[in-house]
Amino acid sequence: MAPLTSASDENTHQTLLNTLDIYSAPKPFRNASWKPPQRRNKNTKAILADAARKESSQVTTANSGTSTPAADTAPPNIAQAAQRLDRLVLEKSLIAPGPAVTYTNIEAAPSLRPERTRHYCDVTGLVAPYTDPKTRLRYHNVEVFNLIRTMGSAATEGYLEARGAHTVLK
Repeated sequence: MAPLTSASDENTHQTLLNTLDIYSAPKPFRNASWKPPQRRNKNTKAILADAARKESSQVTTANSGTSTPAADTAPPNIAQAAQRLDRLVLEKSLIAPGPAVTYTNIEAAPSLRPERTRHYCDVTGLVAPYTDPKTRLRYHNVEVFNLIRTMGSAATEGYLEARGAHTVLK
């Protein structure tokens, strides 16, 4: 195969290849002194696990002597042992009155940024992006809007009352 240059000399061909080589060019887009950050971001599960671990360590260190019975004061019979066990369970429940911190705990605090509440059609129950300004009923599409406009005021008030948006004017 013949070289791609006008001259058939191998040296000129190699010189051209060296000038067009993109791998030999310096790449200034990367800072030579850049280092990855040392701080690692935690996900929600890790944060909750740390909080639970911290809470459990506070509970065990605060009442380590009261929840562990002494070895020399063993109860002489089963009734006393059951009573002591009941007392330990009661003390344990008084220590941690709230629910345990877990990733899927249903009793978690409400979100600080709640999503927009979705409105549903009063007639069909589908998602309602529109509201009739005259009757204040929410509707899904044009067919439902035409039905709302043909309804009487009693039916309209019934739908509003079912939704909890019924107002009585005096």
